[in-house]
Amino acid sequence: MRFQRTKIAGVFRVAAEPHKDERGAFARLHCPDEFAAAGIPFAPVQTSISCNPHVGTLRGMHYQAAPHAEAKLVRVTRGRIFDVAVDLRPGSPTHRQWVAEELSADNLLALYIPEGVAHGFLTLEADTDVLYQISPGYRPGHDAGVRWDDPAFGIAWPEPPQLISPRDAGYPDYRG
Repeated sequence: MRFQRTKIAGVFRVAAEPHKDERGAFARLHCPDEFAAAGIPFAPVQTSISCNPHVGTLRGMHYQAAPHAEAKLVRVTRGRIFDVAVDLRPGSPTHRQWVAEELSADNLLALYIPEGVAHGFLTLEADTDVLYQISPGYRPGHDAGVRWDDPAFGIAWPEPPQLISPRDAGYPDYRG
Protein backbone atom coordinates (compact mmCIF):
# COMPACT_ATOMS: atom_id res chain seq x y z
CA MET A 1 0.00 0.00 0.00
CA ARG A 2 1.02 3.58 -0.63
CA PHE A 3 0.00 6.30 1.81
CA GLN A 4 -0.19 9.90 0.62
CA ARG A 5 -0.83 12.75 3.03
CA THR A 6 -3.49 15.30 2.12
CA LYS A 7 -3.63 18.96 3.14
CA ILE A 8 -5.62 17.91 6.23
CA ALA A 9 -3.43 16.39 8.95
CA GLY A 10 -4.33 12.76 9.54
CA VAL A 11 -6.34 12.33 6.32
CA PHE A 12 -4.56 9.96 3.92
CA ARG A 13 -5.12 8.78 0.40
CA VAL A 14 -4.44 5.03 0.51
CA ALA A 15 -3.57 3.28 -2.75
CA ALA A 16 -3.65 -0.47 -3.04
CA GLU A 17 -0.85 -2.07 -5.03
CA PRO A 18 -2.42 -5.00 -6.85
CA HIS A 19 -0.38 -7.97 -7.96
CA LYS A 20 -1.58 -8.98 -11.42
CA ASP A 21 -1.19 -12.13 -13.47
CA GLU A 22 -3.25 -14.11 -15.98
CA ARG A 23 -5.81 -14.95 -13.27
CA GLY A 24 -6.54 -11.30 -12.48
CA ALA A 25 -5.35 -9.27 -9.51
CA PHE A 26 -4.91 -9.53 -5.75
CA ALA A 27 -4.41 -6.54 -3.44
CA ARG A 28 -4.02 -6.00 0.27
CA LEU A 29 -6.55 -3.40 1.44
CA HIS A 30 -5.65 -3.11 5.12
CA CYS A 31 -2.64 -4.28 7.09
CA PRO A 32 -2.14 -3.05 10.67
CA ASP A 33 1.65 -3.20 10.30
CA GLU A 34 1.66 -1.08 7.13
CA PHE A 35 -0.72 1.47 8.65
CA ALA A 36 1.43 1.66 11.81
CA ALA A 37 4.59 2.12 9.69
CA ALA A 38 2.85 5.07 7.99
CA GLY A 39 2.06 6.57 11.40
CA ILE A 40 -1.64 5.69 11.30
CA PRO A 41 -2.84 3.91 14.45
CA PHE A 42 -5.88 2.22 12.91
CA ALA A 43 -7.39 -1.06 14.09
CA PRO A 44 -10.90 -1.36 12.66
CA VAL A 45 -13.48 -3.20 14.73
CA GLN A 46 -16.51 -2.72 12.48
CA THR A 47 -17.07 -3.12 8.75
CA SER A 48 -20.14 -1.62 7.08
CA ILE A 49 -21.42 -1.20 3.53
CA SER A 50 -23.55 1.50 1.94
CA CYS A 51 -25.48 0.36 -1.14
CA ASN A 52 -26.60 3.21 -3.40
CA PRO A 53 -28.77 2.37 -6.42
CA HIS A 54 -29.03 5.94 -7.77
CA VAL A 55 -26.47 8.28 -9.30
CA GLY A 56 -26.37 11.62 -7.47
CA THR A 57 -27.03 10.16 -4.01
CA LEU A 58 -25.40 12.26 -1.29
CA ARG A 59 -24.63 10.77 2.12
CA GLY A 60 -23.02 13.00 4.72
CA MET A 61 -21.38 14.92 6.17
CA HIS A 62 -21.25 12.55 9.18
CA TYR A 63 -19.05 11.97 12.21
CA GLN A 64 -19.25 10.44 15.70
CA ALA A 65 -18.96 12.92 18.56
CA ALA A 66 -16.48 12.43 21.41
CA PRO A 67 -15.98 10.42 23.49
CA HIS A 68 -16.93 7.89 20.80
CA ALA A 69 -15.27 9.55 17.81
CA GLU A 70 -14.53 7.24 14.89
CA ALA A 71 -11.75 6.83 12.38
CA LYS A 72 -12.77 5.39 9.00
CA LEU A 73 -11.16 3.79 6.00
CA VAL A 74 -13.55 4.27 3.07
CA ARG A 75 -13.36 2.54 -0.32
CA VAL A 76 -15.67 1.67 -3.20
CA THR A 77 -16.30 -1.96 -4.12
CA ARG A 78 -18.66 -1.18 -7.03
CA GLY A 79 -19.19 2.08 -8.89
CA ARG A 80 -17.65 5.50 -8.23
CA ILE A 81 -17.96 8.36 -5.70
CA PHE A 82 -16.72 11.85 -4.97
CA ASP A 83 -15.54 11.31 -1.38
CA VAL A 84 -15.11 14.29 0.98
CA ALA A 85 -13.51 14.85 4.39
CA VAL A 86 -13.99 18.10 6.37
CA ASP A 87 -11.76 18.98 9.33
CA LEU A 88 -13.94 19.83 12.36
CA ARG A 89 -11.18 19.65 14.97
CA PRO A 90 -11.02 22.89 16.98
CA GLY A 91 -7.51 24.30 16.96
CA SER A 92 -6.47 22.37 13.87
CA PRO A 93 -4.57 24.51 11.33
CA THR A 94 -6.93 23.12 8.66
CA HIS A 95 -10.15 23.59 10.67
CA ARG A 96 -13.11 23.94 8.23
CA GLN A 97 -11.01 22.88 5.24
CA TRP A 98 -11.97 19.93 3.05
CA VAL A 99 -10.31 17.40 0.77
CA ALA A 100 -11.87 15.12 -1.81
CA GLU A 101 -10.88 12.07 -3.81
CA GLU A 102 -12.65 10.17 -6.53
CA LEU A 103 -12.85 6.60 -5.28
CA SER A 104 -13.89 3.77 -7.55
CA ALA A 105 -13.88 0.01 -7.78
CA ASP A 106 -11.42 0.41 -10.65
CA ASN A 107 -8.83 2.68 -9.03
CA LEU A 108 -8.68 0.79 -5.67
CA LEU A 109 -8.13 4.05 -3.77
CA ALA A 110 -9.33 4.57 -0.22
CA LEU A 111 -9.55 7.59 2.03
CA TYR A 112 -8.49 7.31 5.67
CA ILE A 113 -10.46 9.75 7.81
CA PRO A 114 -9.33 10.28 11.43
CA GLU A 115 -11.41 11.17 14.46
CA GLY A 116 -12.81 14.70 14.40
CA VAL A 117 -13.15 14.81 10.62
CA ALA A 118 -16.61 14.64 8.99
CA HIS A 119 -17.16 12.38 5.99
CA GLY A 120 -19.59 12.28 3.10
CA PHE A 121 -19.85 11.30 -0.54
CA LEU A 122 -21.78 11.79 -3.76
CA THR A 123 -22.35 8.80 -6.03
CA LEU A 124 -21.11 9.36 -9.57
CA GLU A 125 -22.54 6.10 -10.92
CA ALA A 126 -25.68 4.09 -10.29
CA ASP A 127 -25.35 0.94 -8.18
CA THR A 128 -22.38 2.14 -6.15
CA ASP A 129 -21.34 0.25 -3.02
CA VAL A 130 -19.13 1.91 -0.39
CA LEU A 131 -17.24 -0.18 2.18
CA TYR A 132 -16.32 1.33 5.56
CA GLN A 133 -13.85 -0.05 8.09
CA ILE A 134 -14.40 1.79 11.37
CA SER A 135 -12.73 2.11 14.76
CA PRO A 136 -14.21 2.17 17.32
CA GLY A 137 -17.64 0.80 16.45
CA TYR A 138 -20.78 2.89 16.10
CA ARG A 139 -22.33 4.17 19.35
CA PRO A 140 -26.00 5.21 19.11
CA GLY A 141 -26.67 8.73 20.32
CA HIS A 142 -23.22 10.06 19.34
CA ASP A 143 -23.76 10.41 15.61
CA ALA A 144 -23.64 13.97 14.30
CA GLY A 145 -23.21 15.85 11.08
CA VAL A 146 -22.78 19.09 9.21
CA ARG A 147 -24.61 20.19 6.10
CA TRP A 148 -23.15 19.20 2.72
CA ASP A 149 -23.57 22.74 1.32
CA ASP A 150 -22.68 24.75 4.44
CA PRO A 151 -20.91 27.97 3.38
CA ALA A 152 -18.49 27.50 6.30
CA PHE A 153 -16.76 24.82 4.20
CA GLY A 154 -17.45 25.74 0.56
CA ILE A 155 -17.21 22.18 -0.73
CA ALA A 156 -17.02 22.15 -4.53
CA TRP A 157 -19.25 19.18 -5.32
CA PRO A 158 -19.00 18.06 -8.97
CA GLU A 159 -22.81 18.21 -9.32
CA PRO A 160 -25.78 18.95 -7.09
CA PRO A 161 -27.22 15.92 -5.28
CA GLN A 162 -30.29 14.26 -6.73
CA LEU A 163 -31.13 12.28 -3.60
CA ILE A 164 -30.38 13.27 0.00
CA SER A 165 -32.01 12.41 3.32
CA PRO A 166 -33.97 15.11 5.16
CA ARG A 167 -31.54 14.76 8.08
CA ASP A 168 -28.48 15.36 5.90
CA ALA A 169 -30.15 18.30 4.11
CA GLY A 170 -31.33 19.88 7.36
CA TYR A 171 -28.25 20.22 9.54
CA PRO A 172 -27.95 23.81 10.83
CA ASP A 173 -25.14 26.16 9.83
CA TYR A 174 -21.81 25.15 11.36
CA ARG A 175 -20.82 27.27 14.35
CA GLY A 176 -17.54 25.62 15.38
